[in-house]
Order: sequence, then C-alpha cells, then structure tokens
Amino acid sequence: MATLVLGVGAGVFIIIVIWIVALAFIMLLSRASGATKLGIIPILLLALIATLILVFFPRAAEAPSPVKEVQIVDSLFIGRYVLLSLVSVVFLAALFMLLPLHFLEPVYAKPLRMH
Repeated sequence: MATLVLGVGAGVFIIIVIWIVALAFIMLLSRASGATKLGIIPILLLALIATLILVFFPRAAEAPSPVKEVQIVDSLFIGRYVLLSLVSVVFLAALFMLLPLHFLEPVYAKPLRMH
C-alpha cells in the first residue's frame, strides 16, 4: 500500500498540483490580449482530462492489503552521532582558531601625502 499523508494518497496531491499550475497559467493568460487568451481552453481541458484519468483509473486498491510492514532499524545510529559530535568539535576548534587571525590582523596606516 502506498504511503498516506494526512490520510490521503499521492494521487490527491498530484491533482492539487495540477490544478494549482493550471490556475496559475490561466491567470497569466487571462491578462493577455488577442488570440493568446484562447490558450486558457487547452490548459483547462488538459487539467480536467488529467484529473479524470487519476480519479477513474487509480493504481492502488481501495482497501488496504493486510501486509505487515517491515520495520527498518538503523544499526549505525550511535556511530553516526559519535562522528557528528567529532566533526562538530573539530569545526568549532577550527573556527575559534581562525577568529583571532581574522580580528587581530594588523592594519597599517597609509602615509599622508606631503604637499
């Protein structure tokens, strides 16, 4: 079974994206003049056809299958956090070693022009 987000599948989100893009193009083309304004009709029809195809020909069954989901276990959990803490310590040490070089860089005075 496909992963559900907020209780709905990916097809609903695809339909939403199709209609948002279609409405954006329709709004852009509605500001046009002349024959370009007629581009609204094919965009509307394409969005409608894509929606009807997704609604009437779903890929997944309506009833969920009684399959037990596999639990994924991260066996390198502790090693990753040890590596993350080591990299963080090295980054902070390098940062604090670099800051004095940046702030304490000598600034030499420019000689004044003598007239």
